[in-house]
Amino acid sequence: MNQVQPPLHDESEMTYDVAVVGGGPAGATAADDLARAGHSVVLIDRAGRIKPCGGAIPPRAIRDFAIPPSQIVARIACARMVAPSATSVDMPIDDGYVGMVDREPFDEWLRERAAQSGARRITATFERFERDPDGTARLHLRPRDGEAPLSLRARMVIGADGANSPLARAAMPGSKRPPFVFAYHEIVRVPTQAGGGYDGKRCDVVYQGRISPDFYGWIFPHGGTASIGTGSAHKGFSLKDAVAVLRREAGLEGAETIRREGAPIPMKPLKKWDNGRDVLLAGDAAGVVAPASGEGIYYAMLGGRLAGEAVQLALKTGDARALATARKRFMADHGRVFWILGLMQWIWYRNDKRREQFVKLCRNPDVQKLTWDSYMNKQLVRGKFMAHVRVFFNDLSHLLGMAR
Repeated sequence: MNQVQPPLHDESEMTYDVAVVGGGPAGATAADDLARAGHSVVLIDRAGRIKPCGGAIPPRAIRDFAIPPSQIVARIACARMVAPSATSVDMPIDDGYVGMVDREPFDEWLRERAAQSGARRITATFERFERDPDGTARLHLRPRDGEAPLSLRARMVIGADGANSPLARAAMPGSKRPPFVFAYHEIVRVPTQAGGGYDGKRCDVVYQGRISPDFYGWIFPHGGTASIGTGSAHKGFSLKDAVAVLRREAGLEGAETIRREGAPIPMKPLKKWDNGRDVLLAGDAAGVVAPASGEGIYYAMLGGRLAGEAVQLALKTGDARALATARKRFMADHGRVFWILGLMQWIWYRNDKRREQFVKLCRNPDVQKLTWDSYMNKQLVRGKFMAHVRVFFNDLSHLLGMAR
C-alpha cells in the first residue's frame, strides 16, 4: 500500500521515496508505476504547458500502457507523404490503425491516473535543487496563483521536465543539451465541411523546404480538431508562416484556432541520463524523441517506465549504479532504430532534391510494409532478409539518382 501522506503544509518535513518533476507522458507514467508499486511519490507539474505534438500513438503504446478507447480521438488508416513538387504518395495501413490523442486532455488523464494510484500531485514550477545536511535531495518549488513557496525532500528524483530540463541543469552540472529542432503547431477546429483535400482518417506529412528546410510539416487529425505544425533547427526560419501555408492549402485557413504551442524537440538521446547518485532523466529531458519521424509519446512513456524500474532497483539495493540501467535497457531495444532514423534524416532531409527522392522511395511496397511493421510494433522486423536487401538497394539507387 502507498504510505500515508501528510497535509501539504507539512511537505518540507516529509521525505518522499521519489519526486517526479514534469507531468507529461514520461513523468506521469513513472509516477503511476512507482505509486502502484507502493512508493511514496510526488508528481510536480506546472499547469498550462503542452508541447507541440501531432499526437500519434502506435498500437504497441495502447497495449503496453493500457490507454483506453476514450483517449483515442481519431483512428488513422493512411499516411500521405507530400514531396516538394506536390506529388504525394499514400501509405495505407493494411491491418490496424494509428491512434491519435490530443495532448491537453491526454496528459491530464495520465497525471490523474497517477494520482488515483497514490501519487501526490503538486502544481508548481521547479526553481532550485539543493541538498540537506544529510545529503538528501531537496527541491524548491514555486506554486501557482501566488501561493507561498514550498520545498520537499526525496530519496530519488526523476527529471521529466522537457528538452531544456531545468532539473538537469541544476542537479547534473555539465550535462549537455541534445541536438533539437524547434517545433510549432496550431490546434484548429475542423469545420463540418473541410476543404482542400483534408481527410480526418489520414495523416499528411509534408517534405518541402518552404515548410521546413530540415524537418517536415504535418497535418494530423484529432477528430473534431487537427494539429497543424512544423519544425526546424534553423533559427531564422518562420515556423508560423509555414503553418499558415499548411492551413491555407489544407482548406483550414479560416478555421478557429484553439491554441498555439512551441517547444524544442530533441533529436538524439543523451549519453548519460543520471547523476550517479539520485537523479535520473526521462522523456524529452533524456532526448528520447525519434529522429526523422519526431515520434515521442511511446518513447517518453517507455522511458518513464524504465526510469521508474531503475529507481525502484536503486531504492531496493541502495546501489545508485542501478539508475544507469534505464538508458542501457532503452538503447539495447531501440538504439539501432534511433541510429537508422538519424541517418535517414541526415541523408534525405538535406534539400528538396533529396526530399523528392525520399517521397518517391515511399512508393515501394517493401518500404511501406517494413515502415508500418516497425512503427506499429516498435521493433525492427527480423526474418525478412530479402525485403531489407531490396530496400537497401532501392535507397541507394534513389540517393544516387539512378531510380526512375
